[in-house]
Amino acid sequence: MNENQQLKLKVCGLTQLHQIHELISMETDFLGFIFYEKSPRYVLNHLSLSEISAVQHHGKVGVFVNENINTVIEIAEKAGLHFIQLHGDEDETFIAELRKKLHPGTGIIKVIRMGNRNAENESRIQQRINNLLNDVDYFLFDTDSKAFGGTGKTFDWTLLNEIKIPIPYFLSGGISEENIKNMETLNQKPFAADINSKFETGPGIKDINRIRVLKEKWQF
Repeated sequence: MNENQQLKLKVCGLTQLHQIHELISMETDFLGFIFYEKSPRYVLNHLSLSEISAVQHHGKVGVFVNENINTVIEIAEKAGLHFIQLHGDEDETFIAELRKKLHPGTGIIKVIRMGNRNAENESRIQQRINNLLNDVDYFLFDTDSKAFGGTGKTFDWTLLNEIKIPIPYFLSGGISEENIKNMETLNQKPFAADINSKFETGPGIKDINRIRVLKEKWQF
């Protein structure tokens, strides 16, 4: 992210139509819908693909974990998604195949799950980034977990200062009102902040007022 570029905001794990419309009225940049059945925020338990498709917004993101490519394509088309977020163990081959089949205007966000800060881990992450560059539009750095995100836990963000990130990235993993200021310590600033569980009253139920305060304070 350019130093002068305004930080964008993604709210993930949405399940309530009225809250989605409130976030749109607040000019939230990205709306995240989780299509992973094991997630407590699995959107198809609450909304249909046609309801998501009817949402008028330019930044609808579908989150998938180790899903079949044809299923991803079908959901993307039926829900009118603008971005596919791959949150599992998808490799370069999978992503290259997805890119071929996906509508050319649909962006791909690949999640890199971050572990502890040490030389071996930094090397592994750098290699992963380098291998994925060809077919990915954005990276998203999140806390490593068996639950594939939504833990509310934060990884050591200074790890990002030890690696080269050639494309814009989303920062995720337990972002809150208290720790968001720590983004200022990053050499390369995020393109967007991705918030989820720290701004909820329950899984998939967002605290819209707290999001509004965060948005105003940090001028998203």
